[in-house]
Amino acid sequence: MKIAILDDYQDTVRSLQCFARLAGHDVTVWTDHVPDTDRLAERLRDAEVLVLIRERTRVAAPLLERLPKLRLISQRSVWPHIDVAACTRLGIVVSSDMHAGTPSYATAEMTWALILAAARRIPQQVAALKAGRWQGGGEIGNTLRGKILGVYGYGRIGQVLAGYGRAFGMPVRVWGREAARAKAAADGHVAAKSKEAFFAECDVITLHLRLVDATRGIVGAAVLARMKPTAILVNTSRAGLIAPGALEEALRKGRPGRAAVDVYEQEPVLGGQHPLLAMDEVIGTPHLGYVTREEYEIQFADIFEQIVAYAAGRPINVVNPEVLNNMKL
Repeated sequence: MKIAILDDYQDTVRSLQCFARLAGHDVTVWTDHVPDTDRLAERLRDAEVLVLIRERTRVAAPLLERLPKLRLISQRSVWPHIDVAACTRLGIVVSSDMHAGTPSYATAEMTWALILAAARRIPQQVAALKAGRWQGGGEIGNTLRGKILGVYGYGRIGQVLAGYGRAFGMPVRVWGREAARAKAAADGHVAAKSKEAFFAECDVITLHLRLVDATRGIVGAAVLARMKPTAILVNTSRAGLIAPGALEEALRKGRPGRAAVDVYEQEPVLGGQHPLLAMDEVIGTPHLGYVTREEYEIQFADIFEQIVAYAAGRPINVVNPEVLNNMKL
């Protein structure tokens, strides 16, 4: 089959051990990001299988309708970027392993790295040292031990972060759905009394929620204004969880005092063109949360196994099973 892999920014996929599972197929790897429908339609016109790296490219009906040979989209995790209804109408199988019970430890580790970097102002100190200044990176950092770690969303990754906080001697507060708060309390953490109290009490807040209609903009100006001027907000989840412009304005007003972000409304961010990246109080990274060789091996082993299963006439992890009735393998 002709397989197209999109948005492999660092040209890593073909170097993975699991890439051997696609032996015998005609595979094209694209390392740039192309949002334009016309260009994508031309690029993918002969593709029978489309491999997506998370949510880097939106695949909507106007594109799908111009890909007559496409029969399978294979990816991992949630699919808000895919028009599943259009896929079903056009006879395209969507396979996506939801990896129940398996957190992204890579994302959890990246989150903790950002917390440490923001607390100790590591990027600023590194930049100062390279510029010839000794301990010249502005104000000094802070110790985490004894500070309150706030975990907003106590799912797979949030639970790992709470464990990291405990290991560092940080009391953990949790906010989220009622079931999440109950689970956190059962694990020995403290469920905040309210969302407002959560933002007011915590010294570090890290967001770990899925972006759905109910969570879009869930962190707005009112709760950010309750944060301590010494607090740190970390977002390695989804940019849309924070109301547009709210974090920039909150930082200008001094509550919270610092932020670390790995996700942006429109990605990739090129030329440093994002208002947060111009702020000294912000550490910005280019959506590296899940981007490690080990995590890629895990994710793409699942993605490629879905392709192998489809080629064998036994599709797995099918999001739109109704399409199977008319599928021709």
